[in-house]
Amino acid sequence: MVNKILVTGGAGFIGSNLVDELIKLKHHVAVIDNLSSGKKEYLNPRAKFYKADICDRKRIAEIFKLEKFDYVFHLAAQIDVNKSVQDPIYDSEVNVGGSLNILKNSWENKVKKIIFPSTAGIYGEAEKPAKEDAPLFFEAPYALHKYTFEKHLEIFSHIKKINYSVLRFANVYGPRQYKGGEGAVVAIFTHNAVNSLPVKIFGDGFQTRDFIYVSDVVSACLKAMSSSKNGTFNVSTGKKTDLFQLIKAIEKASQRKMICKKIAPRHGDIKHNVLSPKRANEVLKWKATVGLEEGIAKTVRWVTGIRN
Repeated sequence: MVNKILVTGGAGFIGSNLVDELIKLKHHVAVIDNLSSGKKEYLNPRAKFYKADICDRKRIAEIFKLEKFDYVFHLAAQIDVNKSVQDPIYDSEVNVGGSLNILKNSWENKVKKIIFPSTAGIYGEAEKPAKEDAPLFFEAPYALHKYTFEKHLEIFSHIKKINYSVLRFANVYGPRQYKGGEGAVVAIFTHNAVNSLPVKIFGDGFQTRDFIYVSDVVSACLKAMSSSKNGTFNVSTGKKTDLFQLIKAIEKASQRKMICKKIAPRHGDIKHNVLSPKRANEVLKWKATVGLEEGIAKTVRWVTGIRN
């Protein structure tokens, strides 16, 4: 079935990859993006583009009223964790206030479902795969504000009967990733490897993350759209990878020896973070399929193309 679909943040890393796949599936896609971190060259030419800010109440209302979307993927956000610490008011204005603007227009225009990517950062330290009901711990306003909007979705699903899926992404990586965004270690490391630049390792290098390739995240988004279930789902591999394993994969793919500089760990850095994908596996019938070496090789090829 062909649907009218909005992707906010559709000129960004994950959003643009999602838009490409939706268009391949013959859906009619519109993108809202203010291009603060997204790039115009990532926009699919077959998508209808609105350069607009999600905080602009009047403009967003006009677009929703005109387009009458069936589904909304809300990926637009302030994505810099450090900036959320430096300016928590702005982070809240975008990641809570702007998101509520998208939610309000979704229920007013009878959107069938809104799919919202949240973050693994809300779990804090998670040495064993964290399930969706695990205790939460917030190291930065970014994670807190993402969670705040999760709860707004839950509340308004009861008040306004709008369907939703919250997808808590693990550390997503792949082509088009912004080096200044959340969880961008792969983007930084691959860029530096290809350009023979040193990388900084904060701490001992044995800190672990759950790295997931962007195409697996896109497939989870599509599964959530087609599912009749509301709720929250981890989108992850359930596997821990430390920085030395990551570096080894990048060196193999790039055929370059990386220059690593160890420095003191930063205050608030999480040592381990891994999520359990079991609920998404069972309810959404989704599973990550791209292994780390394959995903890193694809990413390095893309980075190499940009460099050349």
